[in-house]
Amino acid sequence: MSLIPAHTKDDALLADVAAADPAAAGGFCCWWLGQSGFLLKSVDGMLLLDPYLSDSLTVKYAATDKPHVRMSERVVDPARLTGLGLVTSSHNHTDHLDAETLGPLRAANPEAALVVPEANRGFVAERLGIGAEVPVGLDDGASAEVGPFTVHGIAAAHNTVDRDDAGRCRYLGYVIEFEVGGGRKTAVYHSGDTLWHGSLVEALSGFTLSLAMLPINGNLPTRRVSGNLWGQEAAALAKTVGAGCVVPCHYDMFTFNTQTPAAFVEACEAWGQPYKVLAGGERLDVAVR
Repeated sequence: MSLIPAHTKDDALLADVAAADPAAAGGFCCWWLGQSGFLLKSVDGMLLLDPYLSDSLTVKYAATDKPHVRMSERVVDPARLTGLGLVTSSHNHTDHLDAETLGPLRAANPEAALVVPEANRGFVAERLGIGAEVPVGLDDGASAEVGPFTVHGIAAAHNTVDRDDAGRCRYLGYVIEFEVGGGRKTAVYHSGDTLWHGSLVEALSGFTLSLAMLPINGNLPTRRVSGNLWGQEAAALAKTVGAGCVVPCHYDMFTFNTQTPAAFVEACEAWGQPYKVLAGGERLDVAVR
């Protein structure tokens, strides 16, 4: 099958990132890089959320009974992304913690902090071949100051709120706060992989979210992978927590694990929830209220 073409990729994407002006946008700029990967540019720096920018899973599972057939073009070589102050991994699944993505990214951005669930610190260090002291570990309800960004851990349920023997979450989402100019601050929410669980709305209730980035590929046991929000649920969660805008993700990467955004769009429009469906490498300028 032919790959879904990127909206913007490679040299054009890098040029767009360089030219983007968060101050002129009235807040910040955001690009969807595929799956759950997002690049954000603020007036004070750039951060990268859960990037998967390789074909490692397609290669790994090519000769097995669970092939990961890629659907969309890769938007950029991770070695070419520079200027990052913060990179996140929400959990240990390879499409959120990919050595073939994070290795080149770290080499190109040696000063960038890597934020991970504290419960996963040892696993992350082993997979990436780094010291266990390198990642910044968070748990749900904990926060860390990383350069101009304040990162808050939010428990995620994939499919349950799974904790290690010390009670620390293995799956997290992140709320990230940062300056947008003129003495104003904003917050964004990247859920990682999650279902809607009992403490999620309460955990998000203390933040004014200008943007939520939520998965829509759903929860089908026949996929043999942990589940996520359905499109209607992502729209409802964004509406419930008062997100200024919601962008869907975690689809159009692998043929066995995807959905269309049609139900998400229908629900957002029915409930008056602002949204944007992005193509790979497409930019969204977010004006902060």
